[in-house]
Amino acid sequence: MTNMTVDNKTPKWRHQITMVDREELTIDGVVNLGSYDEKEIVMETEQGMLTIRGDSLNIKQLNLEQGCIIVDGTVKGLSYEDEIRPKKGLLDRFLK
Repeated sequence: MTNMTVDNKTPKWRHQITMVDREELTIDGVVNLGSYDEKEIVMETEQGMLTIRGDSLNIKQLNLEQGCIIVDGTVKGLSYEDEIRPKKGLLDRFLK
């Protein structure tokens, strides 16, 4: 049996998006929820800031401990900021 070492730079969650019929999004790897309304939801993910645009958007489920969010509504677009913010350690997050 091989002993695997864990790298501290490995993200806690993998960033993954699953969309069903442009009506339901499940997003893993969510770090923080920014602003949201029925037209736009902005969140910080392991891969940068993600903006979801659409109509009648609703956060059906949010669990930041597990890094998961489920959104329903009509999805018209997903976009990421070009710049990925540097990942901060746990201590840095507390000292904001």
